Amino acid sequence: MVLLMGLGTMQAHAQIFSIGPKFGISQGDIRVTNGFQGDQSKIGYHLGAFARINLPLLFFQPELLYTNTGGAFRDNTFQYDVTFNRLDIPMMVGIKAGSLFRLQAGPIATYLLDSKITSNDTQRSSMIPPKEDFTFGLQAGIGIDIGTLIVDLKYEGGLTNAISSHTQVATDQRQNQVILSMGFRLF
Repeated sequence: MVLLMGLGTMQAHAQIFSIGPKFGISQGDIRVTNGFQGDQSKIGYHLGAFARINLPLLFFQPELLYTNTGGAFRDNTFQYDVTFNRLDIPMMVGIKAGSLFRLQAGPIATYLLDSKITSNDTQRSSMIPPKEDFTFGLQAGIGIDIGTLIVDLKYEGGLTNAISSHTQVATDQRQNQVILSMGFRLF
């Protein structure tokens, strides 16, 4: 009897709070200004963990993710490839639409761990750009829950600048990306 009550309590707790690993891919690009043109997007990846607090109609889902992303831009002479290694903290709030579907949106805080710009000039030079440690953005998307599997498709738009200048020229290189991720609820 005690075992059955314990299992029932764990099941009720799991429906309110869940946690698990999360991983996926993204396609990012960079918005640039002042004589530069955004050129190519880059496929990146992310991995980390999520937690979810389920309420009757709403849920709150904070995440902690290591993200590798970037893009490319060019001026009249050179192509520049950019790589960002980031620690992302999205804080999603959502509405459940039935038992499978979710709509979600929320802010994302990003700590830039490392960034690198490589140009395609004759020496194939590489430089570490000046960077802002913290940037902020917004994410919005949809999700589905099938058993313990969660799948999210989100769009991220940058609100603050990731790199304030490149070779003494002011730039606005905000990260925008489409994110597809999968996670597993451990409980």
